[in-house]
This record gives sequence, structure tokens and C-alpha cells, in this order.
Amino acid sequence: MDVNICVADISHTKYAERICELVYLSAQERGTGISKRTPEYIAEKMKSGKAVIALDGDKFAGFSYIETWSHNRFVANSGLIIAHEYRNSGVARRVKSKIFELSGKLYPQAKIFSITTGLAVMKLNTELGFKPVTFSELTDDQEFWKGCEGCVNFEVLKRNNYKMCLCTGLLYDPAEKNVQKKPKTAGPIPYIAAAGKAILVTPLVKIHSIISFRKH
Repeated sequence: MDVNICVADISHTKYAERICELVYLSAQERGTGISKRTPEYIAEKMKSGKAVIALDGDKFAGFSYIETWSHNRFVANSGLIIAHEYRNSGVARRVKSKIFELSGKLYPQAKIFSITTGLAVMKLNTELGFKPVTFSELTDDQEFWKGCEGCVNFEVLKRNNYKMCLCTGLLYDPAEKNVQKKPKTAGPIPYIAAAGKAILVTPLVKIHSIISFRKH
């Protein structure tokens, strides 16, 4: 098995319909909700360079894409799907890492988020530094939540005023990773002179060293 992971382009649009079929089947198998996307929508993501695809030669193995919200302040890693024969082989981790890398490259200042009901996706996100959050910390862009209308659990989300659903929200904030602790500024070194000797004193050690001076 020699699976190649790359940024998708117009040459990969022929896989769009297959991707949508797999997304639907995956939702049926898990018995959970998933936002539906059309082949045209998936193809557009490929054309715009906002998706990654995994291929074993010409055989489809995996896919994921990027969505932007709230004037590019938020980026969603969405639609992660792996063909059945490539599951539990490490392909999902590679696809997830690649779409995460692409998100940071295209939108370095944006917060990256994901909502999912899948335990495997949660684990992958956690490995990349995502943290579980409430929906209130995610985008408030109504167009994003409108995309959930195709999910079987949409009524649950709607009933809870878009603040809670069966999905778990996960967020990666690059600002938190870029914060560096300022090094402590060293203060003046205290000395105590006594009987021709200088004793160096530090807060952690009572007597760090004793320096003797010769009398001339």
C-alpha cells in the first residue's frame, strides 16, 4: 500500500461523487448525524485548493476539506472520510495532519475547529492540540450552522438554540501556541563583604560561593 496525501486540485474532481457516497454510508454505519455536501460543493473545494486527498495510485483512499467563517477568523476542518479498506491503517491520521497543516498555511491567524460525533476524529484532533469547547466558543456565523440542516440531528441543535447538540466541539487557537513566557530578568548580584571575603548570596542558596581576596 503506497498512499499519497496531497492538496487536491481540479484533476481530482472525478472523485467528488464517490466521496459524497462514502460520507453518507459512514453516517448510516455509525447511526449518527453528518452534514451533507453535494459533489459540486466538494469539487469546488478541490478547485480552490482547500482540500486534501489520499490516493493509492488512482484509487481513492481519503479526503478532507477546509471551510472559512466569520470573515476568516475561524477555519473548520470538515468532511474527513476514509475508504473502508484504508481504515485503521494510519491514513486518517495522515489526512488529518495534512488538512491541519494546510489550514495553518492558508489562514495562520484563524482559530481552527471541528465538530464531530466520531471518537476517532476526537482522538486525532486531541493529538494535534485541539481542546474540547462549548459551541459558544465556535463561530457564530449562521451560514455554518445552516450547513447542519442536512444532519439527522439538526432538530436537537435547533431545539437547544444552536448551543448544544450530539457533536463535540473542538478548537485549536494558534494564539495560545504562540504565547511564550518572558524570561526572568536577572537582578543585581548581592554580595556581603566580611573580613576580606565577599559572600555571593542568591534567593535559592544561602551561600552560593565564597570568593577570597588577597591583601596587598
